[in-house]
Amino acid sequence: MTGSEETPSFRLAYVPGVTPAKWVRIWHERLPDIPLTLHQVPAAEAASLMRAGDADAGLVRLPVDRTFFSAISLYTETTVVVVPKDHVITAAEEVTVADLADEVLLHPLDDVFDWDAPPGEPAFERPATTEDAVELVAAGVGLLVVPQSLARLYHRRDLTYRPLTDGPESTVALSWPEEATTDMVDDFIGIVRGRTVNSTRGRQTAQTEKPSGSAQASPAKARQAQKPAARTARARAAGAKSAKPAKRGRPRRRS
Repeated sequence: MTGSEETPSFRLAYVPGVTPAKWVRIWHERLPDIPLTLHQVPAAEAASLMRAGDADAGLVRLPVDRTFFSAISLYTETTVVVVPKDHVITAAEEVTVADLADEVLLHPLDDVFDWDAPPGEPAFERPATTEDAVELVAAGVGLLVVPQSLARLYHRRDLTYRPLTDGPESTVALSWPEEATTDMVDDFIGIVRGRTVNSTRGRQTAQTEKPSGSAQASPAKARQAQKPAARTARARAAGAKSAKPAKRGRPRRRS
């Protein structure tokens, strides 16, 4: 291309239920000259987007292919059961897998949990998406087990949810192609890990650290160091006052 080089940008993919707003805000504060582009994609498409080079990194759900991707776990979500508001389960503050044994459990094709089938009775067919499954819960077809963020994302007034204490869990992670760990990926890693601007980790080198031996003594230490010298000076002064010169007699005249 002619003219000036293209402005670098950082492309971040994220899956439904993940909210990258806090990290994006910090990016804009620290790197205002480098645009950050967000791409919301279905969970099943995030890996393909990064493999194709259309995203530099992604906020995804584990597991990922560790032979190709690096990943840093960020947090593990609470698992919940989505139920109609008038369902008997709402009488409890939390439920277990055993409580679902007699319920019809929906298992969408884009289910984020790494299990072959949910507990309970299987539905007649699997809905295509989690959003479709939520609609079926509202229609009274069955119940749905999802991470809490997805229950909030697809919230309906006629539905509610309860924590599932012993169900599978979903962990959100920052992932990127291992062989494409660029400086901008390194910068974003520092942000999600909570590093400060002057952190010595990553590619930024702290400039505020003073070399060994150059640190200034604190006022207290300075006073401590001055005390022996002050006492010595006072001692010399006191000694000078106490040492009085000897009186000299008048010389006698010789007759």
